[in-house]
Amino acid sequence: MAKTRIELTVNGQAVEGLVEPRTLLIHFLREQLGLTGPHIGCDTSHCGACTVDLDGKSVKSCTLFAVQAQGSQVLTIEGLAAADGTLHVLQEGFRQMHGLQCGFCTPGMITRAYRLLQENPRPSEQEIRFGISGNLCRCTGYQNIVKAVQYAADRLAGIDVKEAAE
Repeated sequence: MAKTRIELTVNGQAVEGLVEPRTLLIHFLREQLGLTGPHIGCDTSHCGACTVDLDGKSVKSCTLFAVQAQGSQVLTIEGLAAADGTLHVLQEGFRQMHGLQCGFCTPGMITRAYRLLQENPRPSEQEIRFGISGNLCRCTGYQNIVKAVQYAADRLAGIDVKEAAE
């Protein structure tokens, strides 16, 4: 099968690759770029483990062909932390508020929460629950995930937040 050259920006870096037209974005990210943060969960768009930020929108990368991302800006969980390894406030929130258990959904959940906070910097609990409703977690019951997003929203707003109980 003929391959197509694509060029895009991933986590702030210009990248290019040769892909078959049927190659999904999730496979391009994981297999060609080595970005294994976005996970392959259901391959049906139901779980959200593969969520990335594409041109300012949350997308499930298992539903998009890599060629459709031509010229786009893609942000994965790997692109959220600072270059020196300092965690993004959402990553810190998930750690502090115990927003993860097995961790499988975490990259997609955090990436979706990132976009949610870009769209609504001070979401209510109900808005957070609705905002992450396309991402499934089979371990946590969501309560601590919601707390983690609230933690990040507070930190981003400059509010001093109480760390998780020890």
